[in-house]
Amino acid sequence: METVIIVIHLMVVVALVAVVLLQRSEGGALGMGGGGGGGGGGGGFMSARGAANALTRTTGFLAFAFFATSLTLGVMAKYGADSTSILDRIPTTTEDGSGGGILDQLRPEGAPTGTNSDEPQVPTSQ
Repeated sequence: METVIIVIHLMVVVALVAVVLLQRSEGGALGMGGGGGGGGGGGGFMSARGAANALTRTTGFLAFAFFATSLTLGVMAKYGADSTSILDRIPTTTEDGSGGGILDQLRPEGAPTGTNSDEPQVPTSQ
């Protein structure tokens, strides 16, 4: 189910980018469509105003679909069956059975260990 929503989400993203790039900017520099749609009034579908209205409505619909799929994917990730925190995967005991966290496993070989694992180690001069 999650894969289907991701594919729909990606199709919506590509369509949204395409529709936004097709729209005419106010300066007309990036607009790909344009020109007069024939003589006469400005209310027809293929006129400049009609095309702008269609692109604006399409952009709004695609934006709504983008937000809906984004929220759906977020909710599915939050409440999914396999969602675990990375902190839950850290072992609490080392291989030799002593207590300690992941940082204690990074201690180099031969390094002195403290007598009490709750107290911080203090360097001593020898």
